[in-house]
Amino acid sequence: MMKDKILYYEKMSKKIRKHIIYMHAKSNSSHVGSALSCVEILVSLYFDILKINPKNPNAKNRDRFILSKGHAASALYATLAKRKFFPQNILTQYCCNGGKLPGHSTIHCVPGVEVSTGSLGHGLSIGTGIALAAKYDKLNYRVFVLLSDGECDEGSVWESALFASHHHLDNLTVIIDYNKMQAMGWTEQILQLEPLTDKWTSFGWVVKEINGHNFKQIINALRKIPYVHHKPSLVIAHTIKGKGVSFMENQLPWHYKAPSEEEFKQALKELK
Repeated sequence: MMKDKILYYEKMSKKIRKHIIYMHAKSNSSHVGSALSCVEILVSLYFDILKINPKNPNAKNRDRFILSKGHAASALYATLAKRKFFPQNILTQYCCNGGKLPGHSTIHCVPGVEVSTGSLGHGLSIGTGIALAAKYDKLNYRVFVLLSDGECDEGSVWESALFASHHHLDNLTVIIDYNKMQAMGWTEQILQLEPLTDKWTSFGWVVKEINGHNFKQIINALRKIPYVHHKPSLVIAHTIKGKGVSFMENQLPWHYKAPSEEEFKQALKELK
């Protein structure tokens, strides 16, 4: 059964990547590499892990997902559309004048987007507050926050990490999309994060490291949370920026570039 599910998720990931390529080519917008690196994580969450109902997107006890790396909004929009939160034809309105889908994920633009993000370092702060509210309200929903690795340069991330541990927020899970690249270069050259596991552990989190493109590893890691009662959970997902399109993988310009018509056709050919 798991094998069949993984095959389905792999096919879904290719469909979502095609939508992402189309959205960025049509709108001539940036951040395609950042969107491509987190597709398997989003598919795992929305098709396997999250307690959600697209027909009732504001259910009181639903799980909450926050895309803290809000510049990867195209990946979230495409995943929500494939999960039937809204019609797929709305994806044509990504990042264009008068369109429904802003370039950074924005609440109320379509069903399923929980908060507005994109100012890096804010997503985890919001997530800790929502998780704490669940504890106060005696509700059992969970909060998942997807961070970028470059975002971990922000002090507010570490303040939130301390806060979550202090308040025993075992209903909070952070996933780091660790693709090793950020806006201006390789993460290790901009600001060294390692030893990343040891740092989060010292802040009171329980940490697992996985391959962020391997569905079996992602799903196994997320199905087991919380790893320890009364402690928040962290998944470090090792990924590849631009994953799925050979000429975009690990290439910094695709943090900013939009595909030309020729590159668009080549990318779609690869994804078939």
